[in-house]
Amino acid sequence: MDEFHQIKYITEQLIEKGNFSIVDSAFSADYVAHAGDKTHKGHKFIKQFTKQLRTAIPDIKIEKIELISQADNVLSWQRTLSGIHKANLKGIPATHKKVKWYEIVVSRFDKDKIVEEWVASDLALQLMLKQQ
Repeated sequence: MDEFHQIKYITEQLIEKGNFSIVDSAFSADYVAHAGDKTHKGHKFIKQFTKQLRTAIPDIKIEKIELISQADNVLSWQRTLSGIHKANLKGIPATHKKVKWYEIVVSRFDKDKIVEEWVASDLALQLMLKQQ
């Protein structure tokens, strides 16, 4: 399976289906995620964040995944996600409204595992806008 199809499969399994067992086989033990000025590391972070996301938006759906560019072992891609915000997420109270958001991700692979990612998401903004 090529890297883009791996990304699609991993995202579906982890985010939509909540299959946490995929983390060990899909991500390096030395995984690093960069989001804004924060850096997160390891399998524990992936599982913890995904659990928080799936708790807050239990019916989360991946609407679209698009490849932006690919060079050597690095892919730039965008995903569109949606669902009903049913529980607090990172201090943002549940709105019980449908939210749709976009994320740009740059994923770096080492062999067949993701070792590093840079993520830009407008989820927090979209949740805040739904508070009104």
